[in-house]
Amino acid sequence: MKTIVYFFLSCIAFMPHYVYSFCGFYVAKANTELFNEKSEVILTRDGFETVLTMSNDFKGDVKDFAMVIPVPTVLSRNNIKVVDRYIFDRLNGYSGPRLVEYYDEHPCYRYDYRMMGKISIPAMEVTEGASGSIEFDDYQVTIEASYTVGEYDILLLSAEESLGLKRWLTDNGYQIPEKAEAILEPYLKSDMKFFVAKINLEEYGQSDYQNLRPIQIRYNHPRFMLPIRLGMANARGSQDLIVYAMTPLGRVEATNYQTVDIPSNFNIPTSITSQFSEFYKDLFAKAYRRNGRNAVFVEYAWDLSSSNYTKCDPCATTPPAYSELIDAGVHWIDYEDVSGWGGADYSGNLFFTRLHVRYDNLHFPSDLEFHVTSNMTSHQGRYVMNHMYDGPIDCEGDTDLHYYLQVKDRREDELDNLAYYAGWDKNKYRSYISAIDKNLERVDPENKRNNLWFVIKHFGRNILGYKATPHYQYAVVTLVGILGLVFMRRFARRKKVLRVQ
Repeated sequence: MKTIVYFFLSCIAFMPHYVYSFCGFYVAKANTELFNEKSEVILTRDGFETVLTMSNDFKGDVKDFAMVIPVPTVLSRNNIKVVDRYIFDRLNGYSGPRLVEYYDEHPCYRYDYRMMGKISIPAMEVTEGASGSIEFDDYQVTIEASYTVGEYDILLLSAEESLGLKRWLTDNGYQIPEKAEAILEPYLKSDMKFFVAKINLEEYGQSDYQNLRPIQIRYNHPRFMLPIRLGMANARGSQDLIVYAMTPLGRVEATNYQTVDIPSNFNIPTSITSQFSEFYKDLFAKAYRRNGRNAVFVEYAWDLSSSNYTKCDPCATTPPAYSELIDAGVHWIDYEDVSGWGGADYSGNLFFTRLHVRYDNLHFPSDLEFHVTSNMTSHQGRYVMNHMYDGPIDCEGDTDLHYYLQVKDRREDELDNLAYYAGWDKNKYRSYISAIDKNLERVDPENKRNNLWFVIKHFGRNILGYKATPHYQYAVVTLVGILGLVFMRRFARRKKVLRVQ
């Protein structure tokens, strides 16, 4: 069977490639409309050390951009940097839900598996800045530190109460969402600090970047969480969050919400190739509703340790390389010069979990709390299309008839999957089934397929696979026939006894 693997960047319907987002809320100067509808973060965890890399979907003039993110501690300058967007594209392309297309070879011959697909990797550049400290007694706000990092001016704030923090931001020219004050209060009670970033126009003007680059922060703290509540302050409806989580142990899972594997590994009709993004969007939406609208979904989970040579099934590109993982915040691996498709140019343990969350105020009343587990079960969003062999079939016997009947049964199952997992109306695709009838009429003009003996024989071939030798096929057919006769005879006797009684 010839195979082509297509990697659809996760949630094409959810995440346009030209926009990115942060886990905080956006603040804007008056009369500037900004909104935050999705987030994409890279999260690494080793012991108590967390590295959080945040991309953004800011829309508007960069001079009006600012963001606020709660952090558990004051960050030093060395623990803040900007990274290139490519690392998100790389991890997304590698771990995203995938459509796999199989092309049936001649039914008489063995299948041949092939895979295709590559992703190019652009270069990365990082720049740095400076620091400072100020206090504002009137607001009960303290600037714990200030830095310029790349194109960002960054402040680390602490505050006594949310009203003072809101007033400070407002008086410094930022328009704060109405809901922000109530959402800020729990973070202040937890003694969290606030990471405030805005654009340094001079630095940004000297760069060649068309979009704002992701910010990466590093800190040590027992709490392992993402502050999604703050991001709801200026969101329109629900938001989608993609988390690329990496640890030296096992899966990253939520502790305060259920973690569920996304439905996967089933066949779908070949006729919807161009509609795959819509299909996955509807599949996710149905799984989201089926799980109470408050689940965290695993779209990919795999052991990427250097000792594991099977890092996905199938793969359309090589796994992330050492330099890419370092850029993502993975600091516990070592460089090792190893070549080959299944190999890695690093040594050490690494488990990669891709999580997808759709959240809103009603169904996610608290931030996402995570923990690193010992669960190393593999999973990936994988959807299969089987294309029928369309050449002449010249095998002995009724191989062509058996093959077309199997294809028809397979297509019925594919339409059932379409209806069950995505909620699509399978009656709209009945022509996908009826297209096989022309082949059946051509190879079976005598209508043998409705003969009882042929039905039993076809059943036997389905059990063993239609490539089984005639000897084994007839053995199974004979066994099935004998069992059928025994059952029918016992049933007839029982029915006769009941009549006599």
